[in-house]
Amino acid sequence: MAEQPAQRQWTLLTNHGHVLVHVHRNPDARIRDIAAAIGITERATLNILRDLEEGEYLKRVPRGRRTHYEVNTERPFRHPAEADHEVGEMLALFG
Repeated sequence: MAEQPAQRQWTLLTNHGHVLVHVHRNPDARIRDIAAAIGITERATLNILRDLEEGEYLKRVPRGRRTHYEVNTERPFRHPAEADHEVGEMLALFG
């Protein structure tokens, strides 16, 4: 009996999208918690958070020894095909 080829795993959201949704749901989440929830490394999580902050999709707010994240729900999507929509629309779908 021939072996079945392994199916490629993919998702509709990028890791950036997953991180943004997670931070929106959990604005006081730690880097390690975000990384574990998404299934990526802490380093990748830090890079994504930096990208999102530079793109003005979120803002880091220090609170004592922790960081609180504020998501800018009014930022438009970056891709021209969705640029007439704000990320808040997507976040509303995911609660």
